[in-house]
Amino acid sequence: MTFIIAFLSTLLLSVSSTAKALSLNYYEKTCPDAEDIVAKVVKNAAIKDKTVPAALLRMHFHDCFIRGCDASVLLNSKGNNKAEKDGPPNVSLHAFFVIDDAKKEVEAACPGVVSCADILAFAARDAVVLSGGPTWDVPKGRKDGRTSKASETAQLPAPAFNISQLQQSFSQRGLSMDDLVALSGGHTIGFSHCSSFQKRIRNFNATHDIDPMMHPSFAATLRSVCPEKNNAKNAGATMDPTSTTFDNTYYKLILQGKALFSSDEALLTTPNTKDLVSKFAGSQEAFSEAFVKSMIKMSSLTGGQEVRKDCRVVN
Repeated sequence: MTFIIAFLSTLLLSVSSTAKALSLNYYEKTCPDAEDIVAKVVKNAAIKDKTVPAALLRMHFHDCFIRGCDASVLLNSKGNNKAEKDGPPNVSLHAFFVIDDAKKEVEAACPGVVSCADILAFAARDAVVLSGGPTWDVPKGRKDGRTSKASETAQLPAPAFNISQLQQSFSQRGLSMDDLVALSGGHTIGFSHCSSFQKRIRNFNATHDIDPMMHPSFAATLRSVCPEKNNAKNAGATMDPTSTTFDNTYYKLILQGKALFSSDEALLTTPNTKDLVSKFAGSQEAFSEAFVKSMIKMSSLTGGQEVRKDCRVVN
């Protein structure tokens, strides 16, 4: 993974406009063991539940895409305020307990120093590493936000988005089409409920019952897993056959018409994004390098104000 180190310093300069407070040595004197503490908690949780890494990576994405990476996704609803975690796209988020446990351990070592937003950023990186993916130095110094609104989760990119909707969603956050293709590779781990792809396998449009971009045998498999009626609450499919391994299988599946989401297949609808899908399908190293670069960029979107004592409530 030496290639990751090579461009890290250059990359930090490029995101400095959105991340003036972030640095690689932010906790060097105040909490030098913070990352090791978080990594141990994440590892122990992943040993007990193999779905934890995918859950943490998704949680970090969903946090960063609303108000920047400010841990607003961790806040509980209170009174009349319905928080992000209770918004429709987030009801299937889980593994919040991992962040709670990590925060508790970090607080015991360094009270009031390390933000929940940084802990979640560390945990997302650790999730990728534990799944066999690349590692990277996480820029540090995020602050925790004080606002969390379920209504704002409508801003999250949806599984049914086309390429122009995806482009708009990412560009509003200073992320490029290259970032879109690389970060979509996070779909290499995890699971999806039927509701996220149901419209692709039945009554797709007036002409086709099934999305013509989907391989017929794959559609048939999904239809058997997700029957028209009597859907089991947890029915669904893994994002790819190696759903606990961070690899480039996801991109190979897109080229075969075997990706779950419309937003995945949408990556084939512009020459630039299609070329990148092909590039990543052919090279695990090219994908890993691009993913790291885009993760650092995305996770450097900041917006918080404080360091929470409890990740579920504001101070």
